[in-house]
Amino acid sequence: MDRLAGQVAVVTGASGGIGRAIALALARAGADVVVHYASSRADAEAVTGAITGLGRRAVTARADVSRAADVAALLEQARGAFGRVDAWINNAGADILTGEAASWSEEAKWDRVMAVDLKGTWLCSRAIAAAMAPQPGGGVIVNLSWDHVGQGLGNPTAAIYAAAKGGVAAMSRCLAREFAPRVRVNVVAPGWIQTKWLAGADLRTHETVIAATPLGRWGTPEDVAAAVAFLVSPAAAFVTGETLLVGGGAVMG
Repeated sequence: MDRLAGQVAVVTGASGGIGRAIALALARAGADVVVHYASSRADAEAVTGAITGLGRRAVTARADVSRAADVAALLEQARGAFGRVDAWINNAGADILTGEAASWSEEAKWDRVMAVDLKGTWLCSRAIAAAMAPQPGGGVIVNLSWDHVGQGLGNPTAAIYAAAKGGVAAMSRCLAREFAPRVRVNVVAPGWIQTKWLAGADLRTHETVIAATPLGRWGTPEDVAAAVAFLVSPAAAFVTGETLLVGGGAVMG
């Protein structure tokens, strides 16, 4: 069923993982999609190709969401391609767990996560809300947080993510009030999801997470995407300022 037929969505950080799953889920629901990336152009173009293969329109767009000028250019590219934006998904996040960034100093990790995950969400939300408010039907913003911000997790990296993602959750509630009634703002907070980090996790970590999760498995990017697609859809038309945990019950709100 094309719940989002005729709508246009921007998904930041859509070149892989959760962002890719969100972009594809929205396309399957009928939306045309702007596939944003920061550095993985080939991966983003592959997602764009998959979306066009579903019969939807899609464009690939690069931006550093921590820079206001880049965010403005991303918005203009989206509007230039499709005329409007109905849904904006702030999924882009800094990876400090894998690759070169894993060896950065704690301060460098903090600065990057705050710039992308928190400031980037703020910049994008304010820019798109101003564009959505005057258009027929307004629009919807979905921000990505983390289910453990309300419970905590005892390691240095978790403290960085909790500070940023907790900020996203708190800020989103403020934005939901500020942007109402023209723009709805909600949050999806994933838990333990099968992303690139999981590939490097040891067997003990896998088993520990499953044991701590009432539903008895790791989540998938598609689990998160389904929650986002619901919040974007008309089925959630009277929902704003809410946080939907997608973690199999490991953390309960």
